[in-house]
Amino acid sequence: MAVSREQAQRRLEELRRLIEEHNYRYFVLDAPIISDREYDELMRELLELEATFPELVTPDSPSQRVGGAPRPEFAAVRHRQPLLSLANAFSPQEILDFDRRVRELAGAPADYVVEPKIDGLSVALVYIDGVFTTGATRGNGEVGEDVTANLRTVRALPLRLKRPVARLEVRGEVYMPKEAFARLNKAREDAGEPVFANPRNAAAGSLRQLDPKVTASRALGLFVYQVLYTEEDEPLTQMEALEYLAGLGFPVNPYRVHCRHVQEVLNTLEEWTPERRAALPYEIDGLVIKVNNLGVQRVLGATAKSPRWAVAYKFPAEQAVTRVVDVIVRVGRTGVLTPTALLEPVRLAGSTVSRASLHNEDIIREKDVRIGDTVVIQKAGDVIPEVVKVLPARRTGEEKEFHFPERCPACGSRVVREEGEAARRCTGGLACPAQVKERIIHFASRPAMDIQGLGPAIVSQLLDAGLIADAGDLYYLKVEDLLPLERFAEQSARNLISAIEASKDKGLERLLFALGIRHVGERAARTLARHFRSLDRVQEADWEELTTLPDIGPKIAASIRAFFDEPRNLAVLEKLKKAGVKTEAEAQAETVGPLAGKTFVLTGTLPGLSRQEATDLIVRAGGKVVGSVSRRTDYVVVGENPGSKYDKARELGIPLLDEEGLRRLLRGEK
Repeated sequence: MAVSREQAQRRLEELRRLIEEHNYRYFVLDAPIISDREYDELMRELLELEATFPELVTPDSPSQRVGGAPRPEFAAVRHRQPLLSLANAFSPQEILDFDRRVRELAGAPADYVVEPKIDGLSVALVYIDGVFTTGATRGNGEVGEDVTANLRTVRALPLRLKRPVARLEVRGEVYMPKEAFARLNKAREDAGEPVFANPRNAAAGSLRQLDPKVTASRALGLFVYQVLYTEEDEPLTQMEALEYLAGLGFPVNPYRVHCRHVQEVLNTLEEWTPERRAALPYEIDGLVIKVNNLGVQRVLGATAKSPRWAVAYKFPAEQAVTRVVDVIVRVGRTGVLTPTALLEPVRLAGSTVSRASLHNEDIIREKDVRIGDTVVIQKAGDVIPEVVKVLPARRTGEEKEFHFPERCPACGSRVVREEGEAARRCTGGLACPAQVKERIIHFASRPAMDIQGLGPAIVSQLLDAGLIADAGDLYYLKVEDLLPLERFAEQSARNLISAIEASKDKGLERLLFALGIRHVGERAARTLARHFRSLDRVQEADWEELTTLPDIGPKIAASIRAFFDEPRNLAVLEKLKKAGVKTEAEAQAETVGPLAGKTFVLTGTLPGLSRQEATDLIVRAGGKVVGSVSRRTDYVVVGENPGSKYDKARELGIPLLDEEGLRRLLRGEK
């Protein structure tokens, strides 16, 4: 059906908005809500409309971009040459069209190399004198993120080449093996954390961790497939380039085929059956067809988005149709409620599937999944079953919308959803049986109540024996309760009881941290203890008062209130108080210093001090830093790009200081 220019413009605006939103979820949040196939369909429709109406192409269209924006937490790395993404093909005819374009532009037939398209994250690696020096993500193609420290943890990456090369830059793909992906998602599901949708997002999320130790724990793999720059004689063909890379010690995928003409390419595509793909230890979502001759590649060049000398043939996803029998909710150890669709059993990708994760409320609403719906499912990364879409034409009118419970199915506590989060959580942390083990382990840990000898194995024994149901019950244990348990003799039982008794005097700061209030770490616990001086005062504080404190933002304040508003948590706190656990801070010596008794607010960026450094200096000098301006504020310290606090201070006539003015006060000068 013909589309008018006005209809095309409206649809293009909608497609651009949808694609940019899904780009953000995929590349920045690592949390996609549609399948790759659905995304490809949106992009294909966009490209077709723009080809029909070229005057409607805009500079900010996703068709004019190469990839996602770099994250601000990482330093930016500008690539020597753009790292382009590949155009996609979905049928043999499109491969024939690709070959025709190559022959027309090159003026002669071409031979090709076919390589697996690894489902991972593209990276650029730089070696100086044979030593790995820098690694970056593709980012937007021009500028990527410096993830050198994280890449060093990838075992397959050679830190030193088999022989030195003055300068070498290569491109590769970091991926997560299937077994590692399954282990990671199982652990996240057990923890009540959102699971990764596919191995590519798992690899991306792992490589872009701020802590390299987390990356190291994820068992990532690597394949290198392109020479971007070398100060040695360059290979003449792609096959030679792969041999060159392998000779230097890089992991190069062994499944590569040299095809003399396009028919051999098509034959190779047919050989990659679902069974063959399933046998690989890593995930591939297609095959890459490249012109073999690197000189011809340079002649063919590239568009703004993709090279003309390569194309990605995407495998059709293996899917099945079934019916949603019910939706159940599971409570993880952090209190996250995860919905799961119970399905009529169906065979998919070599196994029988009877359930699929629905991840969170937003995905259920976005896909409009209802109990009784007929749905299309596929295995994300051939591992986790997911609902791709609903078939509304098959609805009978008997389907029912699913609503999250307002009370936790494990303990009956209130369920809340914090602003800006997709997950719903149980608020009954201390008493919820789904969370209790991890909560008690945290409670007894060294930075919390430091109960020596109370590790995970002992906590499990106490819970299994019915001796405790929450952290408060620890303080009512007796030696004779422990003696029947495995590993306990008279002395070891006495040692544990003594350690529990000693923990009563750890103080308010450590107790607040031990309670495991969401978002309340050691620093926030210290701030609360120093300001309120007692657990009762913290419990009574309202949201507005909490947000005036440094380190306590709106999200933390809301979490604190949710914790103390839950009766089951209060019951555990009452046990602690009756047992004699100290819930008040030690009396403070009167603060002296040049800023004693003065209240400060910080806004904007100071040239020589971070926000935390300025806060520490003020507190050490006897002052107090709060989060909002009021008539009780003595000074507002203003840096570059101040916010609304600056305007409020001027409105109230509060004295303003720059960094030098603050330093003068710290020195006791007027």
